[in-house]
Amino acid sequence: MQALFFTQKTKKLSVLEPLSIVKTKRNAYFCAKIKTLNPKIMNIGWILIIVIGIVGWLVQLKLKSVFAKYSKVLSPGGLTGAQIAQKMLNDNGIYDVSVTCIKGQLTDHYDPTKKTVNLSEDVYRMNSVSAAAVAAHECGHAVQHKVGYAPLRLRSALVPAVNISSKLSMIVIIIGLLIINTFPALFWVGIAMFAMVFMFSVVTLPVEFNASRRALAWLESSNSLSETELAQAKEALGWAASTYVVAALSSLASLLYYIGLGSSRR
Repeated sequence: MQALFFTQKTKKLSVLEPLSIVKTKRNAYFCAKIKTLNPKIMNIGWILIIVIGIVGWLVQLKLKSVFAKYSKVLSPGGLTGAQIAQKMLNDNGIYDVSVTCIKGQLTDHYDPTKKTVNLSEDVYRMNSVSAAAVAAHECGHAVQHKVGYAPLRLRSALVPAVNISSKLSMIVIIIGLLIINTFPALFWVGIAMFAMVFMFSVVTLPVEFNASRRALAWLESSNSLSETELAQAKEALGWAASTYVVAALSSLASLLYYIGLGSSRR
């Protein structure tokens, strides 16, 4: 068979080289380029982790400050957080969800498996703008559950896998890094598990923002808060939602860092 040749003009004189050799060199060139990008990805990820960590800390401080501020502002109806929650549930035709009191601060959440709106002690017992905003927000999730809000259904479906991934992903990634040259697949399994955690944080965003919109709409339509207090509740819920944005960005930064770290060791 006649050999194929390729003309390269990489020097002053044209040099004839077999096509297979040229392809090998070209592949090696692109591989080298990719390797030079890996440290950059890792460095970007590391910088983002630090920056987002600082931003997250500041957001948490602001959130606590705002909630403390508006916990001193009484709501006009005189209803506690527990009463606000029960009223919103009833107004939306939800009678199979119970309102319970749990320990902690800012530990409020809706449990779709048990159908319970769980309010922290302060929110449950207090009559304030903060308590009304948080209670209504958690009931917003109950309304989502009732109407079959798609992002909530997706998030609920991801919970079992995310629970496992969040506990094991780092262990798998570390072991994978140690044996990456002999068994690289394990490292990428760990990356896939961590990517699941990141996807969960992304899916959480529309769920939280939508719950806040439902809460504010009900607080306004039910005349539970005045116009001024409604603006205060919107501010409080806005800062609460921003913590989920920070969490999603933090997961993305960590994912980029681990990908860069693993790729640079191969």
